[in-house]
Amino acid sequence: MKGKGKIALLSGAILLGAGMLTPIADSTVVSEASEIKKPPVSGFISHDELSRTLNQIERTSKGNVQVDVAGYSNQDREIYKATIGSGDQVVLIQSEIHGNEKVGTKALLDMIKKIGKNNSPEMRQLREELTIVAMPMINPDATELNRRGNEMTWEEVEDQFPQLEGAAPSWNYYTYTNQYWDYASNPGFDVNRDFNPDLNYVLQPEDFPNNSSEPGWFITPEAQTVRDVYKDLQNQFGTVDVFIDLHHQGEYVIEGTDDPVTLSLSGVFVPHPDTPEGEKYQEYADNYNVDFSKQLNVAAYDALQQMGNSPFGNISLYPQDLDLPGTALGSFALNGSGAVIFEVTGQTQSFGQKKMGQLTRAVESGLYGILNSLATGEVYDLDVEDYDDIPLTDR
Repeated sequence: MKGKGKIALLSGAILLGAGMLTPIADSTVVSEASEIKKPPVSGFISHDELSRTLNQIERTSKGNVQVDVAGYSNQDREIYKATIGSGDQVVLIQSEIHGNEKVGTKALLDMIKKIGKNNSPEMRQLREELTIVAMPMINPDATELNRRGNEMTWEEVEDQFPQLEGAAPSWNYYTYTNQYWDYASNPGFDVNRDFNPDLNYVLQPEDFPNNSSEPGWFITPEAQTVRDVYKDLQNQFGTVDVFIDLHHQGEYVIEGTDDPVTLSLSGVFVPHPDTPEGEKYQEYADNYNVDFSKQLNVAAYDALQQMGNSPFGNISLYPQDLDLPGTALGSFALNGSGAVIFEVTGQTQSFGQKKMGQLTRAVESGLYGILNSLATGEVYDLDVEDYDDIPLTDR
């Protein structure tokens, strides 16, 4: 396992679930912390377990999996990337940008192990046609605290960026207390609002505090690490063909029914640059390819529908009228990546590890639907209009 060395914070360069939409549980502020007993999460993966498992997979993969330390969290925990395959099509997948959204990490580890170690024709084809870069648990400090935000104070930001002295803290800086979290005594940032489609963005004090419909700043080491991996892949391959982000959301139903949603998908995170609403993104218009994002989503949806008449059929389309350039999905989509979000039901503060096996299997099935369709080329023949036939989420 190779270490990249600790990344210095660079002076250059919410609605994902109860994720990209304004977080439901995170938004209720009370005057005093009223601790409640949270559901158990011991069945999920800790950072120490992640380190051991990735090391073991690399050692036993016969060279098929390379694990590197891509960077470090604000509390000096390793942020890993695992690279599998040698194909021309590049797929970057990340999980647990919010530490209370843990299913994706488990699914991603299972996927790394299977693709890296299984020698079936299907897995060999994935390794030959794709270069898969998996980043499980990119916000390990939040993972250890089982909360959405990382562990970082505004004072630490000012220490790294002296030009921000006196600036208002960014809008995604959490300092509240509610029944679940005490950010007042241990502040942090929603890392998934810290991205910017300008991957070479230079920090400007006048860009604070900003808001959810404006880009982020790359002030957190976690966002910087993902950005640097993305840029490295761009430099190596010319483009990152696909970016997939694994999240959780609240508990919802399929629109017009009482059927509980197992998982929501989406490929739309900013208004199209060619529309009046998206005119501010016009400089990215030549790269933005929302039709490809929709084909990728259809590939995931079709794979899940093939599992038959079961809860895995309760797949919905995430809200579409979004303008979130500060998310990794919005930023990377504007840079030309086909983008997909997975939003499984229930965050840990309300859901714990309930249905962990079912939800992990759903994420894995959708991921393999995308990867297999890319490896065979079938994704490019999928009907873009089928995306709009995916039933909507009733929130």
